[in-house]
Amino acid sequence: MDSLRRILPWQAYTAGGAVLGVACLLVPGGLLHDALFSCVSLSAAVATAVGARLHRPQRASAWWLLAAGLLAWALGDVSYAVCYTWLDSQTFPDVPDVFYVLAYPLIAAAMLRMARQARPGADREGVIDAAILAVGFGMLSWTFLVRPALHTLPQDLPAGLVALAYPVGDVVVLAMLVRVFSAAGHGSRAFTLLAGAASAMLAADALWQAADAYSTLDATWVDSVFLVSYVLWGAAALHPSMRRLSDPAPSTRHEFSSLRLTVLTAASLLSPGTLGLELALGQPPQGWAVVISSSVLFVLVVTRMSALLGRLREQTALLGDLARTDPLTGLLNRRSADAELQRVRSRAEREGVPLVVALLDLDHFKVFNDTHGHPAGDRLLVGAATAWRTALAGRGVQLARWGGEEFLAVSCGTPPEQVEELLSGLRAVVPEGQTFSAGLARWDGREDTARLLARADQALYAAKHAGRACTRTAPEEAERVHPAR
Repeated sequence: MDSLRRILPWQAYTAGGAVLGVACLLVPGGLLHDALFSCVSLSAAVATAVGARLHRPQRASAWWLLAAGLLAWALGDVSYAVCYTWLDSQTFPDVPDVFYVLAYPLIAAAMLRMARQARPGADREGVIDAAILAVGFGMLSWTFLVRPALHTLPQDLPAGLVALAYPVGDVVVLAMLVRVFSAAGHGSRAFTLLAGAASAMLAADALWQAADAYSTLDATWVDSVFLVSYVLWGAAALHPSMRRLSDPAPSTRHEFSSLRLTVLTAASLLSPGTLGLELALGQPPQGWAVVISSSVLFVLVVTRMSALLGRLREQTALLGDLARTDPLTGLLNRRSADAELQRVRSRAEREGVPLVVALLDLDHFKVFNDTHGHPAGDRLLVGAATAWRTALAGRGVQLARWGGEEFLAVSCGTPPEQVEELLSGLRAVVPEGQTFSAGLARWDGREDTARLLARADQALYAAKHAGRACTRTAPEEAERVHPAR
């Protein structure tokens, strides 16, 4: 009994669907075979709706669209059995085609919805990847499925349009599957099942169309591929990880992986590959189709490379910013502040203007951290940095995080008295009612930056020794005072 309780709904459905599928394949064509096949087909739509209700994902609209698409496909299977098996209809198109053709836009819309939910906003890379795959497989489909099917049909516009809708629908659903992989394929079990279901359905549909176009092909085994796809659709919707399939994907999912490069390369080669296959089979080559599809693929690949270079430039700029700035406060980090101080020192020497540095240290920060916790301490540092940066904007003072709770302010062209006034104004904006001590030092025109900073640090010690919450300025020849902080 306990082992039965541990069986999850998606596992139970997969097992039951497999049993029905095998029974369907073992039963020869007829009423029982069609009934079993239709039950498995309908179960995919029901399981998808049940999964949406059972797991209640935050973004359930895509799953309801998918359930509607699978229901349309299942109704196509049921009406196909009625029309072509039981009533022996010879009409094309007929009622089943209405349901089948309707299923394509519903399933494609469901996948597009998943992709947009997983990656809100513009998804230029995903659109281009989907277009590359669509053009490549579109060429293959046109050559070996669409043209032969159109040639076998009478000169009937509705029949021709319906025959064209099937391979076009397959290509569109495939493109949307690529969009989902690009945006939301984060390795969840639900995504793996969903991708398998869509791939199996597209493969079975393409094989069925090929068997219809080439009468020498045996299509009796294609039913088994359709049955696999139906069971996988239902299992994907019933799996608990379907809740997060449409969640915004982490940024790492948008990297240009080796798998994506391999798939796009293969898709780009489908157009010339189709031409080579035609020549190998002795078929008349479709020259203009190859020219058009190859040209479109070339433009898409160049556009994709342009997008990739743009993303690379963005990442390079981001890495540059991360190397220069403190990740917590967004101010310059210590290494960048050292370089900035050297640059400002050269300017002060060249222009003969005063250079003043100040070290600011939040008072009793360790006590604040121990009392309120490290997250509160981080918020204090961020709040102080933001408030000080805003107060110093346009004043010619560069602020940096020097380390821990200590900050460095560098001013070029402003006398020390005015810099001290600016620091006094900063005391009113420190968050949490906290205070800070500061030590100022003016460059004497000869000393190196290390000595200048050492004098500012001595002045900071003096400010702390004087009771904190004050500012002290180092004399030109500061006495070395070393009180405890």
